[in-house]
Amino acid sequence: MMSVICTLQDHRDDVNWCAFSGQLFATCSGDKTLRIYNSHDFSERPFSPLSGHGYGVHCCCFSTCGQFLASCSTDATVLIWSMDTGHIEAVLEHPGRSPVRICAISSDSAHLVSGASDGTIALWDFPSKQLRRTGAGGDSTVVACSFSPCSQVFVTGSTYGDLRLWNLDMKQLEAEKNAHDLGVTCCTFSPIILSGGQVVQFQLASCGQDSHLKIWAIDSFYTGVYKMHLVHTLTAQSAPVLSCAYSSDGQLLASGSVDKTVTVYDANNAVLLYTLNRHERYVTACCFSPASRLLATGSMDKSVNIWRLEDEHSEGPALSPGYGKTSARPLTLLVSDWSEQDVSSWLLEEGIEGLVDKFRANNIDGTELLSLTKETLASELHIESVGLRNKLLRKVEELKNELDCSGIPDEFLCPITRELMRDPVIAADGYSYEREAIASWIHTKNRSSPMTNLPLLTTLLTPNHSLRMAISRWKTGRAT
Repeated sequence: MMSVICTLQDHRDDVNWCAFSGQLFATCSGDKTLRIYNSHDFSERPFSPLSGHGYGVHCCCFSTCGQFLASCSTDATVLIWSMDTGHIEAVLEHPGRSPVRICAISSDSAHLVSGASDGTIALWDFPSKQLRRTGAGGDSTVVACSFSPCSQVFVTGSTYGDLRLWNLDMKQLEAEKNAHDLGVTCCTFSPIILSGGQVVQFQLASCGQDSHLKIWAIDSFYTGVYKMHLVHTLTAQSAPVLSCAYSSDGQLLASGSVDKTVTVYDANNAVLLYTLNRHERYVTACCFSPASRLLATGSMDKSVNIWRLEDEHSEGPALSPGYGKTSARPLTLLVSDWSEQDVSSWLLEEGIEGLVDKFRANNIDGTELLSLTKETLASELHIESVGLRNKLLRKVEELKNELDCSGIPDEFLCPITRELMRDPVIAADGYSYEREAIASWIHTKNRSSPMTNLPLLTTLLTPNHSLRMAISRWKTGRAT
């Protein structure tokens, strides 16, 4: 089931878009502002709201690392905001000064694309914030855009109803002229890449004024040819569908509609899982958190609902009165995955509470905890007591000894290292590997598959969130 755990009601006009990064959550509105929240408890950041646009803000999106936020507006600009300070880092003026309706940043944070009311598209070099190319997507307003997970192509959608596929040279690779009758409203790529033989396949979801949510397959052939075809048409909503979003593992697909509902589908099987009814007006925005089982939905009722997918293994922030207090150390994470708070909890549990403040001041997380030595404890952390240093190191050694990997299911082991995966990714050959191991393999083995010895058509590595969650569940059951 899914339940609302938080409702944000800070905007004074329609909520037009919302976006998650790993640590932050952003919303934008017709009230000309953006609101920035901490994604762990949805408290508003000190520099929020952000005011810089002269008219309503249509869209916002984070760079992959969450360091920057881009927003676009009827004022014909895309603003780049620093998420450290809340200050404007750059102002990108759309060619022709036409109202900008959509913007998107590639997953490698190398490019930003913006689409405008006059049908023009601008491709920007994101690091330098310089205009790279412009193109025309037709005579109608460009209202939708999404980069593929490999960051090499992107799709735009317009009020005319077409979907167009472009490369980074602004060459149109494919077009679906009548994707949605009466107009496209939103489109988004799945993060999953499928590979087989000489073909790499992406999946794209789009929605429109025809009240349909559609799933498309985009095939990329080794010859450089792209083909697009319809896979599913989902019709659970009774009015125009205004927004759609995939979960970070590509397993779920959500959409928001003029009928005030939010639908959540099994993306692989196109099966309706939930219909959510908590908004009083049109649902204009939806997005999934990349770090937890949360879905955010925004509406013309000026509110944003935060939903949690609740099952026996659900994850996400517990927004309780005691939030922020020290809790028991997590059993579901490898020590190297511990946060600074997890390390503090472990110190308390082990009776070394005297080091909590010092560790927090030095931002010691799980990875750094495992790498501590007598020298670093003395010279960098300035722990003078030899007995305390020795006690801490003994406890750390006990932690390392707990990482016994016997009895691990084979599918949880990296094919290269034969060790339990902590950050599993899917390569172009369709197999899952530990990120560091496959990245090193690609660098040294001339882009060949470790499993098939065939050339990898792309070096893109896609996070396998489903496998990571399965490993986490296995570790939870093993601990109990």
